[in-house]
Amino acid sequence: MTGQVSFDSHARSVLAASVEYVNRLTPGYFGGVAYAAPPDEPEAITAAVAEALTAIGHPPKSVPVDDARRLKLLAGRMRIVFEAANSGDLDAAAEEINALLVDTNARPQLDRGKDRPWSLHFHGPDEQLANGWAAGCAAGLALAVGSDLAGRLGVCAAPQCDRVFVDVSKNGQRRFCSPQCQSRVKAAAHRARQATT
Repeated sequence: MTGQVSFDSHARSVLAASVEYVNRLTPGYFGGVAYAAPPDEPEAITAAVAEALTAIGHPPKSVPVDDARRLKLLAGRMRIVFEAANSGDLDAAAEEINALLVDTNARPQLDRGKDRPWSLHFHGPDEQLANGWAAGCAAGLALAVGSDLAGRLGVCAAPQCDRVFVDVSKNGQRRFCSPQCQSRVKAAAHRARQATT
């Protein structure tokens, strides 16, 4: 593959949302320490979803509690897709994506904004926050796994970190969720080399 990986702006947005939802709404590890998913308390869960959307440039006016809870549940299922794709099990990734597409009622629609050409978007059965974003995320993951970009869905390779990412680098060799995890691994390798000399 040559050049930077290029998703259209909508696919890039929904894939970024998938990463944010998985990383903010599912438990595991981040940067070498345990990471707890936000509790199911209304303020905590709605704040986490709002932070995820704000991180990708779509700050919501408000986040209904039921939508936040649904996105948290679906984030766990999106994690299955990232983990399966990262391990090379595209059959498992595709099976979960197909279930997500059905469960979110993702439907294609051509949309365009002011001064922008038509582009393919995926919507849920109505305009509720969770339905729209969940359907878009499911479709974005389907577009990645259903193309030669399936290997671009990753899980951090740093010890005690399981945060996910989409590799859009030129060479497709990204292994870490963040520069912090990459630095942590490099520093540990450097210390190990120094200890043996």
